[in-house]
Amino acid sequence: MTGMRLKTAAIQMNSGGQPERNLKRAAALIAEAAAHGATLVVLPEYFYWMGEDETTRIRLGETFGDGPLQRFLSQQAQQHQLWLSGGTVPLQCEHQHKVFNSNLLFNPSGECTGRYDKIHLFGFDNGTESYQESEILEAGHDIQTFTTPFGLIRPSVCYDLRFPEMYRDHAGYPLITAPAAFTATTGQAHWEILLRTRAVENQCFVIAAAQTGEHPGRKQTFGHSMIIDPWGKVLACQDEGEGVVIAEPDMNYLQQVRTNLPALNHRIF
Repeated sequence: MTGMRLKTAAIQMNSGGQPERNLKRAAALIAEAAAHGATLVVLPEYFYWMGEDETTRIRLGETFGDGPLQRFLSQQAQQHQLWLSGGTVPLQCEHQHKVFNSNLLFNPSGECTGRYDKIHLFGFDNGTESYQESEILEAGHDIQTFTTPFGLIRPSVCYDLRFPEMYRDHAGYPLITAPAAFTATTGQAHWEILLRTRAVENQCFVIAAAQTGEHPGRKQTFGHSMIIDPWGKVLACQDEGEGVVIAEPDMNYLQQVRTNLPALNHRIF
């Protein structure tokens, strides 16, 4: 299942409305993760920008294969010789007033080896808070599985966590990545429950990298980046503030869980 030692890092950020500042902070946190020996680093959703005017994402949209954000991620992966799951970046689509919210995976050579366009777009309105990602984002259509030397990865983004079918066409992957910008309201209620459930029902490790704190436009995100094992145990977590969450998944333990309780083999549907 694994061909190399794996140490994972989930990066927690408080991104704001200045892309240069956000990239500088992301670079520092990636360097910190690398100093801890991380071989797979996951950035949070929207690491590049969490400002007030959502139409800015369209202006920041890039052609797949080239652009400042993609060059940044490529350079960071190559500089630190690690696999980098680049949170999400805005990629241009056919709709000129929307972008894909895309998770890209870069290898230690700086090559993009995987792309997943977020499928489920967040919609929420409780009378006080209102979010409609579909106004700015174009929904992706295809579930992806990324191949790495340490095993397969099922990439997902934030709101995807509420849709278990997203993960059930199981190809034996040992890892789920979940970059997110969960709101404080929904995160307090459901974040940890959803993450631990996805880990238990799919008998795999979950690496969840989150946005945290207050952002321009009175946005508040929940934080609590964490890494969870196949039995649902939280191996490491950072509640609030920026930082790096580190854990070393034990693939032998994963295999033990799947052997002792072969639930994936018992599936009927």
